Formats: sequence, C-alpha cells, structure tokens
Amino acid sequence: MTAIELDGVHKRYGDVVAVNDLSFTVEEGEVFGFLGPNGAGKSTTINMLLDFVRPTEGEVRVLDHDAHDESVAVRERLGVLPEGFSVYDRLTGRQHLEFAIESKEADDDPDALLERVGLTGDGDRKAGGYSKGMAQRLVLAMSLVGDPDLLILDEPSTGLDPAGARQMRDIVREEADRGATVFFSSHILGQVESVCDRVGIMRDGELVAEDSIEGLRDATSADTVMRVTVSDVTEDALQQVRDLDGVSEVAQSGDTLRVSCEGDQKTTVLSTLEDAGVTVEDFETKEASLEDLFMAYTTDREEVPA
Repeated sequence: MTAIELDGVHKRYGDVVAVNDLSFTVEEGEVFGFLGPNGAGKSTTINMLLDFVRPTEGEVRVLDHDAHDESVAVRERLGVLPEGFSVYDRLTGRQHLEFAIESKEADDDPDALLERVGLTGDGDRKAGGYSKGMAQRLVLAMSLVGDPDLLILDEPSTGLDPAGARQMRDIVREEADRGATVFFSSHILGQVESVCDRVGIMRDGELVAEDSIEGLRDATSADTVMRVTVSDVTEDALQQVRDLDGVSEVAQSGDTLRVSCEGDQKTTVLSTLEDAGVTVEDFETKEASLEDLFMAYTTDREEVPA
C-alpha cells in the first residue's frame, strides 16, 4: 500500500501558482526525503498532506484516505514534527507528552519517550526554559506517541547539536525498521542523504526529480571526482584525458591527478592513462553528494526529467 499519493495536484493563491501538477507516491516503510529551495512548494505540499491547505485541483491521499474528507482517520495514524512549532511555556516536558498520549488514547510511557529523545532528567522542567534544541527533541517525542504509521518531519534537525542530530537520524531508521513511513523535509542535505531511501526535489512548484540518490547520480551531469596516483605522467597523457567525452576537469598536484568526470567514464580515464604509458599506482573515487545533485536539479535551467 502507498502511504502518500498525490495525483495531478495544483495549488494556486490568486495568480500565484505554489504547486503545479504534482504527482508522486511514497511507499509504506519508506524514508522519503523532500527537498527544494525556498519557495519551491515544499511547505504548501506538506500543508496539503496535513489538510491545513486544500488543493485547488487534484487528489491527495494519505494512508489510503482522502487527506481532506477523511482527515480525522489520517490524524489517528500520523505523527508530525512541524516547522515553526511552539511549545507551551508553562507546561513541563512530561505534561506535553501526557497530553499527546491522552489525545491519541495511547499507552506510551512518558519517561521512555523522554529517554529516547535525550531528555532524561528534563521532563519536569517547564518547556519555557528549554533551549531550541530541547524543544525540538520534545516535539519529536510527541510525534512518536502511539507508534504512528506515518511520520511527517519538517526540518527535524533545527536547533539540534551534532549528538542530537545523530540521535534523530537513529530514531528515523528505527521507525522505518518497525514498518513506519517517514516523510522527511530538510535543508541539511547530509542528514537526508544518510537516512533516506528515495528523495523528491521540488523547483518552482514542480517535482523535477524523484529517485534514489544513486538513480539521481545516473540521471544528472553531476561529476564523479577521481584522485589518481601516477608516475611518469606526461602533458600529452593529461591532454588525452582532458579530450575524453564526459571529462570536465583534469588537475595535477605532484604525483596526484584530480579528474572530474561522468561516473561511467572512470574506467576509460584509467585505461587512457595506461595506454599513454602512465603508471597508475592507486586511485579513489568520490561520487557526487546529495548537495551536488540538489544544485544540479535546482540551478540548471535545462529541464531534467523527473
């Protein structure tokens, strides 16, 4: 079963098109990263999933329910960490969790949730005295109440220190391992790359890519970087490599070459050097990062098929 399905969704505010003909699915048990620059339509899309905003056209289904007509049924199975949330200053962390547990008619242990998000010992403090990172941890704990079938996490790393960010990533993977679906929106691309099975990239209200990170690498011009340790290299050999299709840069520093090329040209680069009489002593490759891919999809003006 699909956990999220959008079909031909448009959202307009007067003459402004926030989302244009958006269609994609997220499967049960999947960790799906949702990316895009500011103004790309991510927040509008999330708000439509949560029935905070209704689409102008198209269908939004969450957990096999219509997101608007059956919103109550959706919320019973949903955990949300929204961007720009606020906590109740006069309530303790434990009281926040007790309220969430009662609202969902769940039987979670508040102390276990506090421990899971790294707030052991802070549950009886008023949330108004929490740091931003502590408040972020608290709302993450609230989203976990009732073992939801779907978690929607909007910028979950905001305010977290490196230890908190690592703990958040561990929780995401643990939730996926128990069968939950995680819809994960973040500007911190390293976080997305480390936990997501697939990603969707928005630009100007449209989905311009939807694939695994490896699939995105194969579909873009984002280069692989090779570092090749050589001996007896000549300028003629370097020029032969520069002339190869798919090679964008060759730089030399002592006995090390830095070659930027398309991923399927790695073998050709090495064989060209060897055929030119160069001894290749060692090499390593660094694939394009999610940040490289994000820039390729959101700054190239040529259309890249989704």
